[in-house]
Amino acid sequence: MKTRLQPLQALYFTQFLSAFADNMILFVIANLLRENGFSPAMLALVSISFFLPYIFLAPLVGPFADKHPKSFVLVIGNLIKAIGVLLLFVIDHSSILLLMLSYFTVGVGAVVYSPAKYGILPELTKNEDELFRANARIEGYTIIAILLGIGGGGAVASMTAPLLSSGICLLLYLLSLAMTFFIPRMEGNANIRYGTEARRFLIDFQLLMKRPDTRFSLVGTGSFWMSSAVLRVALIAWIPVALGINPQSFSVSLILATTSIGIIVGAFLAPKLIPLQQFTRSLTYGFGMFAIIVLFPWIHITVIAICFLLLVGFMGGAFIIPMNTILQEEGKKLVGSGKTIAIQNLVENILMVVGSGIYYLIVYMGISISGAIVGQGQLLLLFLLYLANQRKKILG
Repeated sequence: MKTRLQPLQALYFTQFLSAFADNMILFVIANLLRENGFSPAMLALVSISFFLPYIFLAPLVGPFADKHPKSFVLVIGNLIKAIGVLLLFVIDHSSILLLMLSYFTVGVGAVVYSPAKYGILPELTKNEDELFRANARIEGYTIIAILLGIGGGGAVASMTAPLLSSGICLLLYLLSLAMTFFIPRMEGNANIRYGTEARRFLIDFQLLMKRPDTRFSLVGTGSFWMSSAVLRVALIAWIPVALGINPQSFSVSLILATTSIGIIVGAFLAPKLIPLQQFTRSLTYGFGMFAIIVLFPWIHITVIAICFLLLVGFMGGAFIIPMNTILQEEGKKLVGSGKTIAIQNLVENILMVVGSGIYYLIVYMGISISGAIVGQGQLLLLFLLYLANQRKKILG
């Protein structure tokens, strides 16, 4: 008797494969930058090119995800990502602009893919509790993919030629695309008009920001991903210097991947640690994340550094999951699931561009990587203090 793959399981596998490649491709490009004599700070500049599509396309991708079957949107997103990888086979790797173009194209695919990835969850679940568990699982699969993409994918990228590692990323995107055919094609809203929805985007954004709970979640998840994006780039440069490891060694990616182990634990334990009705309690873990970040640069022993990475990951995982769930559930009621995720992507990626830009400027000015990490921690603290003030309003 044949057992058909269940839709949620197919979604988890689809997300895993796509997220794995998303993270592996960063190491492919990092190696290309190193081979062509670019400074470590240039990785932050290339990373910004990945975030920009989330800002430029934000008003359109939400309506696109709501207008069409979300499983179809997942296919389109993976196809565009694959095109971005294909560019690496034909461009001049000594051109920073062309490398940015490749990663920008992958970013376009990611921004198309993202609203459907989360927006389809309410369609595949029956109630809020089931949605909470599904959200935790897909976040867990995403973090596992990040873990293996950074660790395993980074190791493979460091030990193979760029074209071979690029080919592996391409294969992963195509496999992810194939898995989407196990997800049912639930019809979207054919009456959606892009021009009208784009004009409504600002109104929807204001509506989500007006509500205390969704505003808290938008700013909270944005500050988390801002810190994560900057730390990932900073630690690629910091680990070889602070721990005395060859920058071309796959040990760099393996050590960096320990952060994701902590996030996995935090993500899976979040439903037990923080009741959904008390989601603002996640702020405690945000302050824990800040404390570890500002202490981190003074650690120069590998074992202790790994423990700190595990802790910062755990704090981050517990910090973000409750806010994600509240935002998806309330946002679906207010403006629709696809548009909610698009607005969330806009906020997160504006903050990631800002954070990465500040990091690039700090390093460009000659300040140490450790100083840049502390600066990022202080930026996170400003957002946490804002959230603490918002929490008072939510609790009345």
